[in-house]
Amino acid sequence: YKSEKYYDAITEYKRLIFFDTSKTFSYICNFNIGKCYKAGGKLDDAIKYFSLAEISSNNSAEKYRAKIEIVKTNLLRGTPKRALQILNDIENSSEFSQNLDSLNYWRGWTFIFSDDWEKAKFYFNKFQPYHELAIISQNVIKEKYSVTFAKLISYILPGAGQIYTGHIFSGLISLGYNLLFGYLTAKSFSEDRIFDGVVIGSLLWLRFYRGNIQNAEKFAVEKNISISNRVLNYLQNEYRGDKP
Repeated sequence: YKSEKYYDAITEYKRLIFFDTSKTFSYICNFNIGKCYKAGGKLDDAIKYFSLAEISSNNSAEKYRAKIEIVKTNLLRGTPKRALQILNDIENSSEFSQNLDSLNYWRGWTFIFSDDWEKAKFYFNKFQPYHELAIISQNVIKEKYSVTFAKLISYILPGAGQIYTGHIFSGLISLGYNLLFGYLTAKSFSEDRIFDGVVIGSLLWLRFYRGNIQNAEKFAVEKNISISNRVLNYLQNEYRGDKP
């Protein structure tokens, strides 16, 4: 296990479990099998063995350690809601009342994986004021774009949402087309060319007006995903604290 030969380690741990009739080593074997599967990316198997470790734990500390590994593995497999549910269940148990700070720390991580940086910041600050992860979360909040604002200003001024998200050329093109077809629609109605006005307005102007709003939303979402992914990559490779 220590030399990271996880397949061989799993085989030997399972062999030990089979011959350990007194179940002396059940906890550590199941726990480390879970760690091996987790290291190998077999996350469902990892949760299975962490759960077996929890069942065979000898004290509250061992049980808590197994539960937290289940939480961390749920985050890695993309089920942060399940991770949060487990954390809530732990908090509601008097057996783990001494672990509230740790629970807030892992709650912060569940909200990072849920892309809710406001709540992540809140729980990291509860764990420790001005914690590094709370500061990182605050920086993400500042850097992210408001999808609602991007859509709103696009309603008011076509192209403004794209410009707000840094897509200046796209925004100017969108503004130009909306001005052009808006002008042609108004001109058609003013000259009593009702059919032309309806066709231009409904097929062209409306299309570009709606498209400008959709693009503003799309660009804001894409920018926010890029920001979150960049920070997650940093946390994975550079952050030295405890992480999933």
